[in-house]
Amino acid sequence: MNEHPLRRTLHNEVHARPPEPMRAPIAISHMVMLADAEVRQASREHLQALLRDHHLTVPDAHVNHLRVDLGSWRLRWELHTEFVTWTFMVDAPEGLPATDEYGMALRLLPQHWLNQIPGECLARINLWAKLTQDLSDRDELHQQFREDSLVACQLAEGSATLHTDFQIGPDGCSRMLLRVGQLSQRRLGRMVQRLLEIETYRMMALLGLPVARSAAPSLAQAEQELADLAQAIRSASHDEEAVLLERLTRLAGQVEGLYASQHSRFSASKAYFELVDRRIQDIRETRLPGFQSIGEFMDRRLSPARSTCDWVAKRQTALSERVSRMSNLLRTRVDFQQEQSSQALLTAMNKRQGMQLKLQTTVEGLSVAAITYYIAGLIHYVAEGIAAKGWINDPTVATAWAVPVIALVVWWITRRLHYKVFRPDA
Repeated sequence: MNEHPLRRTLHNEVHARPPEPMRAPIAISHMVMLADAEVRQASREHLQALLRDHHLTVPDAHVNHLRVDLGSWRLRWELHTEFVTWTFMVDAPEGLPATDEYGMALRLLPQHWLNQIPGECLARINLWAKLTQDLSDRDELHQQFREDSLVACQLAEGSATLHTDFQIGPDGCSRMLLRVGQLSQRRLGRMVQRLLEIETYRMMALLGLPVARSAAPSLAQAEQELADLAQAIRSASHDEEAVLLERLTRLAGQVEGLYASQHSRFSASKAYFELVDRRIQDIRETRLPGFQSIGEFMDRRLSPARSTCDWVAKRQTALSERVSRMSNLLRTRVDFQQEQSSQALLTAMNKRQGMQLKLQTTVEGLSVAAITYYIAGLIHYVAEGIAAKGWINDPTVATAWAVPVIALVVWWITRRLHYKVFRPDA
């Protein structure tokens, strides 16, 4: 059977980036590195160097996801469009001090290799999944998290509780405490993956906020210039319209340049915000009394940023449409003026053509007289020759009789030629 060349690639897409089965207690460190095309390739080479140092098989060049067990710790590497994620996991014994639980996976890594990971770090998260039967203990929360931004909720129908404050600690990482009761390894793996993705996509979505803030002054200036142009167009004379059209064209180029350079960032932020909402729905959280849930925290903290990005994107679109409409109106006005000028020019040309026709008619009358004169002179010479033979008595009389006939024939021939040249179907 002739198989489509992309069949297996498309089929395996639903199995891409599966969750990692996990068993509590486990310490997880998750890093998000911004990456362009050069950094993506450097990240792949950095991963390959680590695998070669551990005498492991190097993956193919098209692999975008890899899970590997390195003995005392495990690595999950994912290559995305705009970023690369590195997730380090280590199984840990119970009873560790709170200061040793977070970042335990990072301490087991080759520090020289860790410090040389390519890209710019956008997010670093230390997650500690703790196995416990008491999911409501609050004593250690005040020691690990800030009270003013503490988020706590139940997950998986009460089988786990999450605590975090979304703050960056002294070690440069944010912390998440996941207390796990009776929960399967695969379900715990899916839960952890979604929690890490919430923080990853939250940071990626917020990349549009600085762009929106920096675009606001340029948009305000462009809107003011457009308002000034609109007012000038209302009272502009015909001679000023070309200058206004040039200014409006430059403004349109400026607006379209801003739109082209920033629209992709706003579109990406919108998609990341939607992914954050979807991951929050996927964890199916239940609010704990006295604490704010992840959904409430994200809705209150992210809504202004999301609204700002959406507002600037809509503002850019509306400004582009207004500039386009005004350009069309001004071009229509200029075209109308040009049509009027062309019509006046055609009228003047028609008038000059009529005058030329009258002059031509006058010239034709003179031409008839001149041609008649020359033909009459020829006939007079012929008449004198005939008179010398005695065939006629007076050549002058014969010439006089011939002049009207000659004039009539010349006039008729001239009119025929005029009719053939200027007839309607010519």
